[in-house]
Amino acid sequence: MNVVGVDVERPGRPRRWFAPWGWVYRPVSVEGILVTLVALAFCVQVFLAVDRRSHSVSDTMYGIFPFVVPALMVLNWIAGKTSGRD
Repeated sequence: MNVVGVDVERPGRPRRWFAPWGWVYRPVSVEGILVTLVALAFCVQVFLAVDRRSHSVSDTMYGIFPFVVPALMVLNWIAGKTSGRD
């Protein structure tokens, strides 16, 4: 890989961050791992913040849903765009 992020083995195509793995994507580069860890850290932080003030499991689920689902949708979108699928 060179400075502009083009993979040497596949000239003219950007390097893949994720690879298809069934219905989901798995990270295959450092960038993919970092994006996945950031999304995971965000989800854990939201869970801890919401769970601190909730009184039941349903309170926690209703509280984290508006944050975790969009975060995972964005992660899936990034993975789909950087997986190299045409």
